[in-house]
Amino acid sequence: MADAKTLIVPKGATGVVVFADGSAVFGRGFGAVGDAVGELCFNTSITGYQEIMTDPSYAGQIINFTFPHIGNVGTNLDDVEAASPHALGCIVRQNVTAPSNFRNVEPFDQWMRENGRIGLAGVDTRALTRLIRIKGAPNVVIAHDPEGKFDIAALAAKAASWPGLEGMDLAIEVTGKESRLWKDGVWKLGHGYGLDEAGDERPHVVAIDYGAKNNIFRNLVQAGARVTVLPATASYEQVMEQKPDGVFLSNGPGDPAATGAYAVPVIAALLTDNMPIFGICLGHQLLGLAVGAKTIKMHQGHRGANHPVKRLSDGLVEITSMNHGFAVDVDTLPANARSTHVSLFDGSNCGIELTDKNAFSVQYHPEASPGPQDSFYLFKRFVDGIKKPVAA
Repeated sequence: MADAKTLIVPKGATGVVVFADGSAVFGRGFGAVGDAVGELCFNTSITGYQEIMTDPSYAGQIINFTFPHIGNVGTNLDDVEAASPHALGCIVRQNVTAPSNFRNVEPFDQWMRENGRIGLAGVDTRALTRLIRIKGAPNVVIAHDPEGKFDIAALAAKAASWPGLEGMDLAIEVTGKESRLWKDGVWKLGHGYGLDEAGDERPHVVAIDYGAKNNIFRNLVQAGARVTVLPATASYEQVMEQKPDGVFLSNGPGDPAATGAYAVPVIAALLTDNMPIFGICLGHQLLGLAVGAKTIKMHQGHRGANHPVKRLSDGLVEITSMNHGFAVDVDTLPANARSTHVSLFDGSNCGIELTDKNAFSVQYHPEASPGPQDSFYLFKRFVDGIKKPVAA
């Protein structure tokens, strides 16, 4: 790390990450020119960088990829989880090379530039990962200037003045603004995303969008549901106007306690009505808050496609995809809520279910885009359980 007190930019450096304490890491910038402030986190996935960059759960964050070869398969029009990227930028070890994949549409660095996202290459990303593990996820500024002109002191001040994700409601910024009927099916090679043309006799799921990944909705359709998507701010009355058979609580960014200010009363009312509920990630945390538990900010969070989770009912281990910086405090769960899954990395809670309601949730992403497919069964469990309640 370079010390900001010297204010010397190494020769050839066109990108930098500046920490709140004034320290800096220099490299080669790519993508958009400019700077962005956010929380620095790391992701251990070796595939799916385009899906990761477009995951709304990464709003307010800059991703440090531990896998060195990011961008080598280019980008395409299918591997996106939202209409535009939500991660502010990314840090990679190797330069972005010419794409080598038959599905490529444009190079990753060009895609980053067109979408206003800043990249930094030539950095020891695993050293940054160790730093985050030791000190926690820091607030930083990532900057790119082709001429290598950086005011390190000003960038450090910007990082220091950013309030951080704790207490920040970001779901309100990334949610869809209108209700809509979801029509896409899952992706198949050579066919793309098929249309959902099944009839209306299927169970009707209302999905509350706190920053959902598109593949979550597609998997609900694949599991046999008809899906209507509502904004994060949907009221209890607006949810019930749709006449749902069950309600899905999506993933999303930010502090669940902040989003919970408007989301928790709605979820609590649905629970009072004995509405079947399934939550993922932020939705899991919001369900926990709705039954009286508390959430906590994690030291470094969990982000990657290789996280082992133990299912407590039978001891089976699922390899899961995760992206979260907050967790449900299992010690605050009420008597009618039990832990169902636990992280084998740090013992944190990864799932709950209510013993007196048809409601359950998991901290990880069973749609796994990218990631393993061990947990797809949860979508089927939810949809089947709408008509046939899940046994306690």
